[in-house]
Amino acid sequence: MSDTHSLDTLIQALRRLPGVGVRSAQRMAFHLLQHDREGARQLGRALHEAVDQVRHCAQCHTFTESEVCATCNDPRRDASQLAVVETPADQAALERTGAFRGRYFVLMGKLSPLDGIGPRDIGAQRLIERACDGVVREVILATNFTAEGEATAHVIGQALRSRGLVVTRLARGVPAGSELEYVDLGTIAHALVDRR
Repeated sequence: MSDTHSLDTLIQALRRLPGVGVRSAQRMAFHLLQHDREGARQLGRALHEAVDQVRHCAQCHTFTESEVCATCNDPRRDASQLAVVETPADQAALERTGAFRGRYFVLMGKLSPLDGIGPRDIGAQRLIERACDGVVREVILATNFTAEGEATAHVIGQALRSRGLVVTRLARGVPAGSELEYVDLGTIAHALVDRR
């Protein structure tokens, strides 16, 4: 019988984080217990509080502690533009650019038929209802440029266009400051197609 049940439980809990394997989880657990016990307590309290306090915004589905998030409540935002993103992290990335002043809808995922994730699982119906509220004029599909992100954008785009909405997609292209010889061929091809 192991006398480190609590340590083993901590390691298994840390392994639930994306990209964290057994070794990384062990290093984190050992570090917290050996060098930063107060940090471990703070982490535990913060996790407990976040799980109890954070919920989804009733309008855009992002994380918030209120019924409606600060972005949706901001009267200075352009309610006629709705950017659709996969995660709150993607929303935060768009916000950091300072270039978008519209509103958001956060899917909290992407279509992945191989994993059994369909339109219902990512809130597609809620998105359609939000986009068809009579205020939204343009829906900007800002899903990632992965196979799943492209499929998600395609399915959502078709559903929204069939309801008469203007649907656009983030442009793809060559990153600023890069040299063409080092850019992958798919990116160059998309940059040519999406040129302006």
